[in-house]
Amino acid sequence: MAAKDDVETKLAAARTRLILDKPFLGALVLQLPLVAADPAWCETTATDARAFYFNRDYIRALSLDQTQFMLAHEALHCALSHFVRRQHRTRHRWDLACDYAVNPMLVKDGLTPPPGTLLLDGFDGMTAEEIYPCIQENDEQKPLDRHLYDVSDSHEDGSGAGQPDRSRGDSPSSGSQPAERGNGTGSQSKDDQSGARMPAPLTEGELDAMSVQWRQRLAGAAQQAMHAGKLTASMARMIDHLLQPRLPWRMMLAQYMSASARDDYSFMRPSRREGVAILPSLRSSQIELAIVLDTSGSIGDSEMREFLAEVDALKGQLRARVTLLGCDDKLCEGGPWQYEPWEELVLPGALSGGGGTSFVPPFDWLKTQDRQPDLVLYFTDAEGEFPREAPVFPVIWLVKGKAPVPWGQRVQLN
Repeated sequence: MAAKDDVETKLAAARTRLILDKPFLGALVLQLPLVAADPAWCETTATDARAFYFNRDYIRALSLDQTQFMLAHEALHCALSHFVRRQHRTRHRWDLACDYAVNPMLVKDGLTPPPGTLLLDGFDGMTAEEIYPCIQENDEQKPLDRHLYDVSDSHEDGSGAGQPDRSRGDSPSSGSQPAERGNGTGSQSKDDQSGARMPAPLTEGELDAMSVQWRQRLAGAAQQAMHAGKLTASMARMIDHLLQPRLPWRMMLAQYMSASARDDYSFMRPSRREGVAILPSLRSSQIELAIVLDTSGSIGDSEMREFLAEVDALKGQLRARVTLLGCDDKLCEGGPWQYEPWEELVLPGALSGGGGTSFVPPFDWLKTQDRQPDLVLYFTDAEGEFPREAPVFPVIWLVKGKAPVPWGQRVQLN
């Protein structure tokens, strides 16, 4: 029993030091009960967003500083909601991306990584979604720990054989029960001296509930750490990015376009080919929509095509005429391109870019037109030079990344 006690003592000491020295991480770590796991499935440590599972021999071989790192590592996976953000992505690449996202933050916060920790300077400050495309499909590296959020791809490494596949609608078998938590110290029943069995995967309802719960825990831990003056700038930026509202941009776009397309009388100046007299005219369910694509290299062609396909489906319903512009630090040659409501909105083959980034040229061009747009959609990473003053027409910035915008409506895309 003494051999077991030294591991629990080390974990308790590491957790206490985190609470005292790094209250943000310490508050998160406290939310995960400590459960000794069967070495057959837990080589190092693991989490399913419900508990911290550990291999006794692995923890015993770590220093106290390295043990703190592992506790914080699992807690950050949970706080960052990595267990609900994978979506369509391959599990192994997603697991690597999550480790690459978490580990630099912990190192910058002064924690000591154990051997085998995945670290790349180029991924510092990036989210798992941003890192994922950078990882090769055949990357054979292993994450530092085991992520037990679901087991739908457990056959990839062979370690989850016999577990239910939630993506196919299988229910957990009777032999795959959640690990016993007891008093949260990892104590086992007398019949289970080897450690807790692999826990059952989270159900859809549990995923949703745990996601909300961990976001609340993240916000609470950040507030405590800020009051104590012990929240680093990098952690604060990460928390602000994670907790900002993720607006459903498709719904927002539909609402903006519907509001702009309502029937009404207008004294807007007509185009030159319609004459010079300004008379009241009834505009019936057609709007002028301007779309600007950032071609500086931050947005890929496939992402632009997907975005335009979404807008195309909406514009057909609301009779929107689209003016499409591309811009890096200057407008793309060959444009602008105009699409009537009945024409398919596609990515022009002549679209080019890759230079610096300035958002000024598109707005300067729009100001010179006889008919101002009812709405502008700007698809960008928001890193560049903005016009000093906001235009008179509404602008929605669809932003891939963390950069802010000085005016307009910002919608986060990941």
